[in-house]
Amino acid sequence: MFTFKDEIIQELAGIEEAGLTKRERIITSAQGSEVETESGPALNFCANNYLGLADDSRVREAAQDALEQWGFGMSSVRFICGTQSPHRELERELADWLGTDDAILFS
Repeated sequence: MFTFKDEIIQELAGIEEAGLTKRERIITSAQGSEVETESGPALNFCANNYLGLADDSRVREAAQDALEQWGFGMSSVRFICGTQSPHRELERELADWLGTDDAILFS
């Protein structure tokens, strides 16, 4: 009897044979244009760190200060737990910069 489990196993084997299996790369360093991986150094062409802000010392210091003052997030969506004032302030500043009435951020 051919079961659903057998069908899944067969499908996964086909994906593997075609070389289409996605493997997670373990990064053992901070994010940047160059990173260390378990298999050695690599150039990082896939990060969303276009401006290099993730490893900028000023941004990291500001993030640490905010973490000390505000904690780590709201623990739920803003429409249930509310929106913290720094989040709303950033939305207003973005709206002003963009010349729009308002802005909303999702994270």
